Amino acid sequence: MRIISGKNRGRHIVAPDNLPVRPTTDLGKESLFNILNNYFYFDRVRVLDLFAGTGNITYEFASRGAQSVIAVDIEPKCTRFIQRTLEQLNYHNAAVIRQDAFAYTERCIQKFDIIFADPPYQLEGIEQIIDNVFKRELLNPDGWLIMEHSKEHDFSSHPQFFQHRIYGKLNFTFFVNMSEEENTENNETDSNE
Repeated sequence: MRIISGKNRGRHIVAPDNLPVRPTTDLGKESLFNILNNYFYFDRVRVLDLFAGTGNITYEFASRGAQSVIAVDIEPKCTRFIQRTLEQLNYHNAAVIRQDAFAYTERCIQKFDIIFADPPYQLEGIEQIIDNVFKRELLNPDGWLIMEHSKEHDFSSHPQFFQHRIYGKLNFTFFVNMSEEENTENNETDSNE
């Protein structure tokens, strides 16, 4: 696992073998951040990393100077490893919470610019995360929810669907919380057709 950019660019992080995780590949992560780089100023974003696992995505955002990053995972071994790594890397803009991601999104009252969710591929009901994010209004206007998922899932019919990208075996689906202005423009366009 390698940090691609930012203050710890090129830093390799070795996670223990006993973590029950499937980390996002460096290729997938690099592709994802190339997309995000075109839409966001990293030093202005607040990020939520759900099913954080090794903390791979959290470290990348923190290295790039995100205002804040919250990593959420239910597995104690993962949260302990993330906490140790955050301390070693001296990331004061990141924190880790041990909690179920479904419960967290059902109770959260904060708002974020980017929410990244990488649930286990075989986990059932991952659509609930998407529903929770939009029902609870966890995204700021124009904020993004990014789901990493298996090829079996197709979220293209979701009202907030933005785009779907494939990188090898990785699938990323992007959802956007359109601002009121954009919603109004879209409604006007729809009504004129």
